[in-house]
Amino acid sequence: MKNIKITIVIALIALGFTSCKDEKQEKAQKTVDSYVVYVDSVKNVAAADLKDNWQSVEAEYDRRSQEAQAALADIKDNAAATEKVNASKIKYEEFKNEITAQFAPPASSPKQSLRDALFGAGKIGDDMNFSWVNAQNIHSVYQQFVHTVENNKDSYSREDWDEIKLMYEALDSRKNTVEKEGLSAEDNRKIAGLKVKFAPMYTVNRMGAKSEENKDAKK
Repeated sequence: MKNIKITIVIALIALGFTSCKDEKQEKAQKTVDSYVVYVDSVKNVAAADLKDNWQSVEAEYDRRSQEAQAALADIKDNAAATEKVNASKIKYEEFKNEITAQFAPPASSPKQSLRDALFGAGKIGDDMNFSWVNAQNIHSVYQQFVHTVENNKDSYSREDWDEIKLMYEALDSRKNTVEKEGLSAEDNRKIAGLKVKFAPMYTVNRMGAKSEENKDAKK
């Protein structure tokens, strides 16, 4: 009788361990399934909503990914679960690369890139608005313009030089207004020196750019 009782106790203990083990494995499987579902659900969210909440999406993904990876250890025959986790990882990374590329600002046109170099990023757009140039900063604006042209004169195309001339004339037009708004004599003199430097540089290099284009056309 005593042996029977001992056997029953051992059996109950074993059954308890089995039950706990099954429960742990079931929970682990649910964790893996939840991770897979999360990846699929993220792919169905509108790009605009993802952009506004991308950091939260990334943080939640990292948490679920780590939990799913850890859960694999609690699944006895985990080959299928491992395959699901790995497939979802690849799916998420591919989606992440695709969606974050959409978040990036559009590349500047060659003309806008040139304007940004001459005046500073975003200073001059299609509206050609020079109202930000005033008596206090116009000398530095001319300086950046002329020095940028000087440093890059050998790389400009004929179209670049035409754009440079357009921008230069627009800046000169703004200077006529600024002179009436308190431009100092010293800054005016320094600007005159920069203009003397720019004029021949423009003429010679634009002619050179045109000659190079003619040579290339003949080839």
